Amino acid sequence: MAEQCAHFDQIRPVRPSARGCEDCLKTGDAWIGLRLCLTCGHVGCCDDSKNTHATKHFHATQHPLIRSLEPGEHWGWCYIDKKLFDRMPRSTLGFRGRLRGLFRRGA
Repeated sequence: MAEQCAHFDQIRPVRPSARGCEDCLKTGDAWIGLRLCLTCGHVGCCDDSKNTHATKHFHATQHPLIRSLEPGEHWGWCYIDKKLFDRMPRSTLGFRGRLRGLFRRGA
């Protein structure tokens, strides 16, 4: 059985909000990895990026779940439970094929 999280009920069918880190694109900054908020679709940069916009989005909204938008990565994270999931529920995977090649790293 797949791992469960009490916050999986907050996963919504979302579309990514931008073709890269939404906030870095606005400021012209670069990012390292992209994360997708599974509640609203905000795309933010990872904690290895200087701006950590995905985590800042969590603190501003309390949306608990993200998944990686990096090619070949299917893992997710719950900020509230501080729990890593090797794979997120199937409902978060449907858009992946349409995104192949869509995102590029910050300059």
